[in-house]
Amino acid sequence: MTEQLVGWARHHAAVEGLRAQLAGMPPGSPVRLAKRTSNLFRPRGSTGVAGLDVSDLAGVIEIDPGIRVAQVQGMCTYESLVDATLPHGLMPYVVPQLKTITLGGAVTGLGIESSSYRAGLPHESVRELDILTGAGEILTASDTERPDLFRAFPNSYGSLGYSVRIAIDLAPVQPYVRLRHLRCHSVADLVQELENLLATRTFDGERFDFLDGVVFSPSESYLIVATFTDSAPYTSDYTHRRIYYRSIQQRDEDYLSVRDYIWRWDTDWFWCSRGLFVQKPAVRRVIPKRLLRSEVYGKVIRFENRHGWYAALQQRRGGLPKERVVQDVEIPLERTEEFLAWFLDTIPIEPIWLCPIRLRDTSHGSRPWPLYPLTTGRDYVNVGFWSAVDILPGATDGDVNRAIEHQVHALDGHKSLYSDSYYDEDTFGSLYGGEEYARVKKIYDPHSRLPGLYAKAVGRR
Repeated sequence: MTEQLVGWARHHAAVEGLRAQLAGMPPGSPVRLAKRTSNLFRPRGSTGVAGLDVSDLAGVIEIDPGIRVAQVQGMCTYESLVDATLPHGLMPYVVPQLKTITLGGAVTGLGIESSSYRAGLPHESVRELDILTGAGEILTASDTERPDLFRAFPNSYGSLGYSVRIAIDLAPVQPYVRLRHLRCHSVADLVQELENLLATRTFDGERFDFLDGVVFSPSESYLIVATFTDSAPYTSDYTHRRIYYRSIQQRDEDYLSVRDYIWRWDTDWFWCSRGLFVQKPAVRRVIPKRLLRSEVYGKVIRFENRHGWYAALQQRRGGLPKERVVQDVEIPLERTEEFLAWFLDTIPIEPIWLCPIRLRDTSHGSRPWPLYPLTTGRDYVNVGFWSAVDILPGATDGDVNRAIEHQVHALDGHKSLYSDSYYDEDTFGSLYGGEEYARVKKIYDPHSRLPGLYAKAVGRR
């Protein structure tokens, strides 16, 4: 679909426009992007600084199906990228679950999906990228050119710079995906089945392509084993009236088109759309299909976070104030049962999403990405939980998130930084790059025109 491609001429023109904007900024002034949307759940206070307009850097430049590589602008959403690659029978190795996550955001932050047990994290598929640094330069980084910046960029959340162009490897796909839902009756059974699947990479004697899971309660959980297929006896549609995550409880087997599989979680923002009442049949019937997407729900939630109208109404009705608990954490596979048992006994949130991860990159020793140092060769399980809990009398906002951080740290896990964090600066440095981050920051942002990672993730607290 060549009409979706930006092409090199337009890309170079957009980059020159960005250079001109930079040249017009006072020397040493802060650098930030003017973004209309965000998938972060940290409060973003007004800086009073005009942002760089990067709206012309939001497309796919070129796809080379022969070598299976896409050249992509940094603000391109995964929805646009997938629309451009699927006609070639290709997709990114890892496609984060929400359509408006940008490729640049997933690389400078983190992304994950059900292919991560074999394909790792999105930045592991990157060949090279052009980065607008805090020094105001646009530099190319790869494993052979500025490898320190290339390796430190993932999980830096814009504190080292912003991606302008990304060359990313692509993987072949088939038209359909077959899903099988494996019911487990205890957390112990769930983790044991997951260990078996990860050890053999097969189910019922055949290799599978995707693996994730959902915990609905201590006695009801599922692993979803999914496999590419060239044909399907039928395909289900969860983009309007029907709700995907409920189908996991209702069916042993299912079939989706590859595109619908990739975006199966977006229509209801996993299950978070229930908080906006759109899973109620009477409401669902009157909502246009085009509004059933995570982007719309995110705008509603961010509006409420700014104004607090619904929270104030609930408190006037006698409800307790709420603490937001929106987190993804990586727990070593061998400690996952312990974490889930603690979580289910302690935190009143359900369902919980599970997604296994194993880093694909083995070229840089046991810890190849210094700002998110998962160990090469070790299996982890991403545990995702997104809700709010009552702040009980005598408790304070943040207590639950602090308890989760403590438990994750105690189990040798890691926590993503897209949401609320409470670490002290020393602990944070030990977990997210420490001296290596400081060294790279000094080289590529010597005048601190970009806020540091701790300041962005935690510092406001």
